[in-house]
Amino acid sequence: MKARSAIVYSVLRLLAFLVPFGILMLFPIMQEYYWLAAIFAALIGLSLSVLFLRKPLADATSGLAERRERSRSVATDEQAEDAAADAVAPPPAPDADKPDTAA
Repeated sequence: MKARSAIVYSVLRLLAFLVPFGILMLFPIMQEYYWLAAIFAALIGLSLSVLFLRKPLADATSGLAERRERSRSVATDEQAEDAAADAVAPPPAPDADKPDTAA
């Protein structure tokens, strides 16, 4: 995963919240009800990120998907041990080759 895309997306999301919050805190009524300003800023930030941050989000999530696929393709220790044991062990003898003693 490219760390740059995740960092860029995180910084833009923070700015999408902090800028509206700062502007709302300039109003005297919002200074008294700071929690209401935080709620409004969160809603505004969410709306801005949905509308304008689709490309950075797609970059960040594609990087996560690539990283996950790479980690799944690497064999685990158990899989490597099983493959080595299968390569060394002789195949079991089929039952059809045994002579029939009941006759």
